[in-house]
Amino acid sequence: MADTTPRGGRGARGAEPDPLEVALRERGLRVTPQRRLVADAVSALGHATPEQVCEQVQQVAPALSLSTVYRTLELLEDLGVVSHTHLTHGASTYHAVGRDTHIHLVCRHCGGIDEADVALAATLAAQVRQRHGFTTDLSHLSLHGRCAEGGNR
Repeated sequence: MADTTPRGGRGARGAEPDPLEVALRERGLRVTPQRRLVADAVSALGHATPEQVCEQVQQVAPALSLSTVYRTLELLEDLGVVSHTHLTHGASTYHAVGRDTHIHLVCRHCGGIDEADVALAATLAAQVRQRHGFTTDLSHLSLHGRCAEGGNR
């Protein structure tokens, strides 16, 4: 069942404005049920491929197609509501913007994704900038290896 909790915007006195509603209305676009479902699925899943988002959304709206999910994710990224990164050689992985910027830790053994504080990469970014004049985008940084459960086999 879809979450009907007020998210801000009109009628939610004292609540913070809903970033999705604000971003859409600033562009003169409507908050449609499909856009809301896709945005909510990305938030609920944490890190998800379009296929995973579609599976989540289809639990509530079975007729929603994968192509609609792709188009909606593209719009949501243009609006700054979600962001994508490439954690594997497959489809992009999306997560909600507004969360703290983080490093993605990708386990090659189990496929799990964890997060680490981006401050851990600050020294590396500073050295790259100093030595190469290159400013890094740490919001797209992913490190691949083995998680604690996967061990160092």
